[in-house]
Amino acid sequence: MSQTDHALTTALAQAAATAGRAPSVHNTQPWRWRVLPDALELRVVRDRQLTATDPEGRLLVLSCGAALHHARVTLAAEGWQAVVERIPDPDEVERTPNPDDADLLARLTSLTRVGTDPEAMHLVQCMRIRHTDRRPVGDEPITDSALTEITEAAAVEGVRLQQLDRDQVLQLATAASQADSVESEDPRLRAELAYWTSRADNVGLPAAVLPESPPQTTVPGRDFGRAGTLPVGPGHDQAAAYALLYGDEDEPSTWLRAGEALSAGWLTATRLGVSVVPLSGVIEVPGTRAELRGVLAGMGHPYLVLRLGRADPTHAGPPHTPRLPVEQVVDTTAARET
Repeated sequence: MSQTDHALTTALAQAAATAGRAPSVHNTQPWRWRVLPDALELRVVRDRQLTATDPEGRLLVLSCGAALHHARVTLAAEGWQAVVERIPDPDEVERTPNPDDADLLARLTSLTRVGTDPEAMHLVQCMRIRHTDRRPVGDEPITDSALTEITEAAAVEGVRLQQLDRDQVLQLATAASQADSVESEDPRLRAELAYWTSRADNVGLPAAVLPESPPQTTVPGRDFGRAGTLPVGPGHDQAAAYALLYGDEDEPSTWLRAGEALSAGWLTATRLGVSVVPLSGVIEVPGTRAELRGVLAGMGHPYLVLRLGRADPTHAGPPHTPRLPVEQVVDTTAARET
């Protein structure tokens, strides 16, 4: 293996490892990477799908899209530019045969050396500090310029982010409350949520990241069915902004793009000191997801709701959710065998 080839496989393995920091629904981390001598493959792990909550796999694929964007940015930070093949056709892609091709979501290939990207380097640092703080935000509103920058970052990935006005936020609040009622009455959903909030094996949501009591918010967050240990305080979300991530189609290729847009917007928000909380409950219930289409006047399909705000400066940030060991999510066998 030449020095250039070794540098490439090292960069691919590092990108896959760093992608493990991406956000995912209930911290399921439903991805697996395969490092090839000249490419990187992303596959979905069906065993970590929320089969009751997310039977169509919308949030599953969206989570993998966030990891895909993390990997792309990490490669750019190291000076590599890749061609991205999303949902590749197995009959049209040259690669080492693999029995898991049905789960192949994307390939990063045709990598070329370019200059390191300073912005990407900064975003990689943001990956290390990004977290989800479900407590009420502080009283300082987000500036219009910050909202514009976050929106533009998502748009680069081919997905739009629409800030909701006051009336639309009230519609969202009603829909979120309806979704919570529907899900709380479904024993399969409750059991699934209990499972992913009680694990101790580097996946799921530990008590330390869940509020100890329901926060005061205009738009209700998810009822996790159990109290966490994260202190909440007396704040409210009155200074928060709410936005809807949406696109023209509702299929796996656009769910993947939505995840990339989520990552791009969230990392940009982190760089700007803006807290992001994804609200997926209203997307999970078909009836309330249809109501959000109404908010868009039927002009798009909603993928995720985001709460944006300035974190309360009186609160220390919550801990990071655990992550699976690299060896469980990154397969470097093919690269080592060359």
